[in-house]
Amino acid sequence: MKIVKEKISLEEVKKMAEEQYGNMVKAVVDVEKDMMAIGGELHSDANDLLNKAGSDQRKVWGINIFPNKPKEEWIEFNSLINIKPKEGNFDMDIKLEEIKNKIKEIVNKLIE
Repeated sequence: MKIVKEKISLEEVKKMAEEQYGNMVKAVVDVEKDMMAIGGELHSDANDLLNKAGSDQRKVWGINIFPNKPKEEWIEFNSLINIKPKEGNFDMDIKLEEIKNKIKEIVNKLIE
Protein backbone atom coordinates (compact mmCIF):
# COMPACT_ATOMS: atom_id res chain seq x y z
CA MET A 1 0.00 0.00 0.00
CA LYS A 2 1.35 3.41 -0.91
CA ILE A 3 0.42 7.04 -1.35
CA VAL A 4 0.62 8.18 -4.96
CA LYS A 5 1.22 11.89 -5.61
CA GLU A 6 3.28 11.51 -8.77
CA LYS A 7 2.77 9.28 -11.79
CA ILE A 8 2.79 5.52 -11.29
CA SER A 9 3.06 3.05 -14.16
CA LEU A 10 0.11 0.99 -15.29
CA GLU A 11 2.37 -2.06 -15.02
CA GLU A 12 2.95 -1.38 -11.32
CA VAL A 13 -0.80 -1.06 -10.76
CA LYS A 14 -1.37 -4.35 -12.61
CA LYS A 15 1.23 -6.02 -10.39
CA MET A 16 -0.45 -4.65 -7.25
CA ALA A 17 -3.80 -5.94 -8.52
CA GLU A 18 -2.38 -9.41 -9.17
CA GLU A 19 -0.91 -9.52 -5.65
CA GLN A 20 -4.20 -8.48 -4.05
CA TYR A 21 -7.37 -9.59 -5.83
CA GLY A 22 -6.11 -10.82 -9.19
CA ASN A 23 -7.69 -8.25 -11.49
CA MET A 24 -8.48 -5.38 -9.12
CA VAL A 25 -6.77 -3.09 -6.63
CA LYS A 26 -8.47 -0.93 -4.02
CA ALA A 27 -7.69 2.77 -3.83
CA VAL A 28 -8.82 5.84 -1.93
CA VAL A 29 -8.65 9.20 -3.70
CA ASP A 30 -8.26 12.60 -2.04
CA VAL A 31 -10.15 14.92 -4.39
CA GLU A 32 -8.80 18.01 -2.63
CA LYS A 33 -5.09 17.14 -2.70
CA ASP A 34 -5.12 15.28 -6.05
CA MET A 35 -3.52 12.14 -4.63
CA MET A 36 -4.51 8.58 -3.80
CA ALA A 37 -3.53 5.67 -1.62
CA ILE A 38 -3.50 2.41 -3.53
CA GLY A 39 -3.33 -1.17 -2.35
CA GLY A 40 -4.34 -2.72 0.93
CA GLU A 41 -6.91 -5.35 1.74
CA LEU A 42 -9.65 -2.87 2.66
CA HIS A 43 -10.50 0.66 1.57
CA SER A 44 -10.29 1.61 5.25
CA ASP A 45 -6.57 0.70 5.24
CA ALA A 46 -5.83 3.17 2.44
CA ASN A 47 -8.22 5.66 4.04
CA ASP A 48 -6.23 5.52 7.29
CA LEU A 49 -2.99 6.07 5.37
CA LEU A 50 -4.38 9.23 3.74
CA ASN A 51 -5.80 10.49 7.03
CA LYS A 52 -2.36 10.12 8.64
CA ALA A 53 -0.97 12.13 5.72
CA GLY A 54 -3.37 14.99 6.53
CA SER A 55 -6.33 14.28 4.25
CA ASP A 56 -9.77 15.57 5.21
CA GLN A 57 -12.16 12.61 5.58
CA ARG A 58 -14.87 14.54 3.74
CA LYS A 59 -12.61 14.72 0.67
CA VAL A 60 -11.58 11.06 0.36
CA TRP A 61 -13.51 8.50 -1.67
CA GLY A 62 -13.04 4.76 -2.17
CA ILE A 63 -12.77 3.11 -5.57
CA ASN A 64 -11.71 -0.15 -7.17
CA ILE A 65 -9.37 -0.04 -10.16
CA PHE A 66 -9.43 -2.79 -12.78
CA PRO A 67 -6.16 -2.06 -14.65
CA ASN A 68 -6.79 -4.60 -17.43
CA LYS A 69 -10.01 -2.90 -18.55
CA PRO A 70 -10.16 0.08 -20.95
CA LYS A 71 -9.68 3.41 -19.15
CA GLU A 72 -13.33 4.34 -19.69
CA GLU A 73 -14.36 1.28 -17.66
CA TRP A 74 -11.55 0.68 -15.17
CA ILE A 75 -12.91 2.57 -12.15
CA GLU A 76 -15.66 1.19 -9.94
CA PHE A 77 -16.97 3.82 -7.51
CA ASN A 78 -18.02 1.47 -4.70
CA SER A 79 -16.84 1.43 -1.08
CA LEU A 80 -18.22 1.55 2.44
CA ILE A 81 -16.25 4.75 3.06
CA ASN A 82 -18.37 6.48 0.40
CA ILE A 83 -21.45 6.56 2.64
CA LYS A 84 -21.36 10.26 3.54
CA PRO A 85 -24.81 11.72 4.20
CA LYS A 86 -23.38 15.13 5.15
CA GLU A 87 -21.69 15.28 1.75
CA GLY A 88 -24.86 14.24 -0.06
CA ASN A 89 -23.86 10.62 -0.78
CA PHE A 90 -26.12 8.08 0.92
CA ASP A 91 -24.83 4.91 -0.75
CA MET A 92 -21.67 2.85 -1.14
CA ASP A 93 -21.66 3.91 -4.80
CA ILE A 94 -20.62 7.48 -5.48
CA LYS A 95 -23.69 9.23 -6.91
CA LEU A 96 -22.22 12.74 -7.12
CA GLU A 97 -21.12 13.28 -10.74
CA GLU A 98 -18.70 16.09 -9.88
CA ILE A 99 -16.88 13.78 -7.44
CA LYS A 100 -16.80 10.92 -9.96
CA ASN A 101 -15.39 13.24 -12.64
CA LYS A 102 -12.71 14.56 -10.27
CA ILE A 103 -11.72 11.01 -9.30
CA LYS A 104 -11.44 10.00 -12.98
CA GLU A 105 -9.27 13.04 -13.64
CA ILE A 106 -6.92 12.26 -10.73
CA VAL A 107 -6.64 8.53 -11.42
CA ASN A 108 -6.05 9.03 -15.15
CA LYS A 109 -3.41 11.68 -14.39
CA LEU A 110 -1.56 9.53 -11.83
CA ILE A 111 -1.59 6.19 -13.67
CA GLU A 112 0.26 6.25 -16.98
